[in-house]
Amino acid sequence: MAPHAHLVGPVPEGADPDEYDRVRRRVLWKLPSGLYLLGSRAGDRRNLMTCNWVTQLAMEPKLLGVGVEAGVHTYALVREGGAFTLSLLAREDRALVRKFVKPAEHDPGARTLNGVAYRDAAVTGAPIPAPAVAFLDCRLEHELPFGSHSLFVGEIVDAGFAEDGEGAEVLRMEDTRMSYGG
Repeated sequence: MAPHAHLVGPVPEGADPDEYDRVRRRVLWKLPSGLYLLGSRAGDRRNLMTCNWVTQLAMEPKLLGVGVEAGVHTYALVREGGAFTLSLLAREDRALVRKFVKPAEHDPGARTLNGVAYRDAAVTGAPIPAPAVAFLDCRLEHELPFGSHSLFVGEIVDAGFAEDGEGAEVLRMEDTRMSYGG
């Protein structure tokens, strides 16, 4: 293997490649980022996945973009099902996101994913976990592939808060010891 073959992207002339890569990652990890649960559904299959690459893309129509790694379970479900939900969690529920870093075990009879109760979004049917303080329900409009991930663009077709959810402090990446990206 060539030296520095693990690096992705250009390195400024004269910079030590390994040190530059470490600095670049640390800077990217500092970007303010929320931490959410992305719900997906295709037929009877459902999943929740921890994600943080999320942004509003347009005001008219209301569009939400989420970055999802190509090839993961959620990627297939969003493409096949044509929809996704984004659930916001309270900061105190930070341990919950660790339950969804791998595909969730779905118990349709109990209506749980990894033991966490969910309900189906009224418009798309994608799952919304019971602990969510707020949610956005999105119909998939576009998929834009970018290297290792795709940007799924969804039109927001429904949104809401849980009781007392509007005043909740929502979970952010910095509330955990997790880091993703870079």
